[in-house]
Amino acid sequence: EVHLVESGGDSVQPGGSLTLSCVASGFNFSETWMYWVRQTPGKVLGWVSTIGAQGGERYADPVKGRFTVSRDNAKNTVWLEMNDLKTADTGRYYCSTDRAGVNRGPGTQVTVSA
Repeated sequence: EVHLVESGGDSVQPGGSLTLSCVASGFNFSETWMYWVRQTPGKVLGWVSTIGAQGGERYADPVKGRFTVSRDNAKNTVWLEMNDLKTADTGRYYCSTDRAGVNRGPGTQVTVSA
């Protein structure tokens, strides 16, 4: 059974930084592509980033150049480093084993406000 637990969300001012973590269990993490998705206020769940099983990253246009995804297969952990945060980044962030976010964790809240 896929089990994902995100952490690291917080309230920050615009321009601030946060690093989210996701610890995975219950599946072969080192062979699984991992995704970050987010649900922003009033919008549906949206894809943020992808990292391949052995690396290789992709980013949604709104976060490109500001967010960095990484993973450590020995620790079953994936991170999302977020820099130059904007109010539009406010939302609940989830790690997932699929791009649609069907198999996601409970999420962690990120609030960006002045």
